[in-house]
Amino acid sequence: MRFSGRVLFITGAGSGLGRATARLFAAEGAKVFGVDVNGPGVAETVETIRRAGGVADSAVCDVGSMAAVRAAVGLAVAAFGGIDILVNAAGIGRAARLEEIDEDEWQRVLTVNLTGAFNTVKAALPHLLVRPGTVVNVASSAGMRGQAYAAHYAASKAGLVNFTRSIALEFASRGLRINCLAPAGIRSPLIRHFIPREDFEKSLVAYYSPPVAHQLAEPEDMAKAIAYLASDDAKMIIGTVLVADWGTLA
Repeated sequence: MRFSGRVLFITGAGSGLGRATARLFAAEGAKVFGVDVNGPGVAETVETIRRAGGVADSAVCDVGSMAAVRAAVGLAVAAFGGIDILVNAAGIGRAARLEEIDEDEWQRVLTVNLTGAFNTVKAALPHLLVRPGTVVNVASSAGMRGQAYAAHYAASKAGLVNFTRSIALEFASRGLRINCLAPAGIRSPLIRHFIPREDFEKSLVAYYSPPVAHQLAEPEDMAKAIAYLASDDAKMIIGTVLVADWGTLA
């Protein structure tokens, strides 16, 4: 019950890693407010938490819209009295050659993956500083070095890594801990969009693949890493990128 009495605001809660993280925090005593563009998905997450005896609520929210994020944060504060933990798990992307990525797709990926985190941190900041709280941003091993066939995704996650480090420094003296998780492949709906194609160069695919082929993490395993970073067990950890990638970057 590491999160008893605390309030979690989590994006991307409608499926995959976001759903697993919401359920884990609820099981450890947190009141969970989940948001996602997938309304039925986030409602299902809330229902599973409530069936298990947890406390949860939700809102449909596009994290790329500051107005939508501010409204969702307002609902969370009204429901639970504040926000102690912010987890940015929302993310989109796909494997594609640069020639296939148009301007709209490029902008949308950066908006959700990078600007979305900016929006939630800005909106939640007054509440996170009250008690004070912690932030965990979900980046990717693709944000730690170049990854072929994912230029927009890798760029957005690299930006998220340095955004995390920068604001972690800025708020360290004010008691707000901010860290980042950089996972490799997770067995979630998003991974379907990153299956290597036959026309991709095999040597480049091997460069971003783990030492043991086809290893994928379960969402519940990565949720445990997020919970560690958000917990008092990690109170000395600030501005860190925890890489969880089966040794891909070793």
